[in-house]
Amino acid sequence: MGKYVFRLPDIGEGIAEAEIVAWHVKLGDHVEEDGRLADMMTDKATVEMESPVAGKVIQVAGEVGDIIAIGSPLVVIETEGDEAAEEPAAPEPVAKAAEPEVAPEPKPEPEISLTPTLSQGEREVDAAPVAAPPPAAREKPSPPVRGLGESEKRDPSAKVLASPAVRARASELGIDLAEVRPAEDGRIRHADLDAFIAYNAAGGFRPAGRVGKDELVKVIGLRRRIAENMAASKRHIPHFSYVEECDVTALEEARAQLNENRGDRPKLTLLPFLIAAICRCLPDFPMLNARYDDEAGVVTRYGAVHLGMAAQTPSGLMVPVIRDAQDRNLWQLAQEIARLAEAARSGSAKSEELSGSTITLTSLGPLGGVATTPVINRPEVAIIGPNRIIERPMFVPDGAGGERIEKRKLMNISISCDHRVVDGWDAASFVQAVKRLIESPAVLLAG
Repeated sequence: MGKYVFRLPDIGEGIAEAEIVAWHVKLGDHVEEDGRLADMMTDKATVEMESPVAGKVIQVAGEVGDIIAIGSPLVVIETEGDEAAEEPAAPEPVAKAAEPEVAPEPKPEPEISLTPTLSQGEREVDAAPVAAPPPAAREKPSPPVRGLGESEKRDPSAKVLASPAVRARASELGIDLAEVRPAEDGRIRHADLDAFIAYNAAGGFRPAGRVGKDELVKVIGLRRRIAENMAASKRHIPHFSYVEECDVTALEEARAQLNENRGDRPKLTLLPFLIAAICRCLPDFPMLNARYDDEAGVVTRYGAVHLGMAAQTPSGLMVPVIRDAQDRNLWQLAQEIARLAEAARSGSAKSEELSGSTITLTSLGPLGGVATTPVINRPEVAIIGPNRIIERPMFVPDGAGGERIEKRKLMNISISCDHRVVDGWDAASFVQAVKRLIESPAVLLAG
């Protein structure tokens, strides 16, 4: 029997180390040639490691979350051959204090200091048991939930109007929707649930949620990268935010008309319109479409708009990039948004699709809130966040020199900027320019 030492290969230009984010084998497993060994994450992407030989796994290097240097042993495999074999070692760019060396032949190969570990699925974290509450505490009845007054109680047989998302949230909180009074048109919205919770807080409202056990969750992989990047951004960048209200009534009407006649083209959301407006305005504000190297003290202003699009995935937040967004029309933008979002969610996005952005757009869609203060995607200097569209009464010209009250669709646009590079006047002027375009969709579409 021989031993094959699989060393972590060079998996990208400039990559010195990678993080173990998943094991596909454990000690004692038999792995086939080209079988999956582990997933390794670099600063740019997650790479799947495959075994070049078949055999039995007898040693693995570390646990999920550990950092492994390029050229270091990752897995030792016992093969059927009589002679020891080893993957040719790549030059090791990162020095390891306790890194053992494999003696050259003909000397016997020394044991490689690797820590035997369980597979990711079998590893458990021991948490201290949660003490059960005393009987008195368990038997104490919770205070009654207050909502509608007795005179305002709904007929239990009456149909409650609410979206599936609102119903799911109410179920998680243990709220009976029949107890909630809607603010308008008889339909219960998230804002009505928020008001209901706030109203009942003083009366001891307690959601009837399920109680699970405490657990320790290791911050690894993409979640670790997000944590490190966000901490670095807030630590190094003096943020400031600016919020402006926009009337998107006419824009929503234009969007509905375009969607009615879209044929086999992708459905338009608000984002393509907003991206088109951003691209139209950025040439007049070049300091916003930029990246700042604070170590060198150099700002690089870009002519093309490579727009980062924050996308939520099962693994965490990712920022795929729409290349040359300024050259795409609304339908092309919609198609690229859908393609990149799906690639990010499925984990198939390429490393070049996740880097090189010059300004970022982040949107929470219908959960966008009234205003946000997004964190800048360092080393960029600005990030833009559209918020939720709401309907409110407004004074509008009546055509005869007076005003009338009319229901309008309003949306706030938030922007966070690096105050070392962007002045407040420039940020406000840029958002005002974007506002003028999205409030006049005919001008935006004619450009």
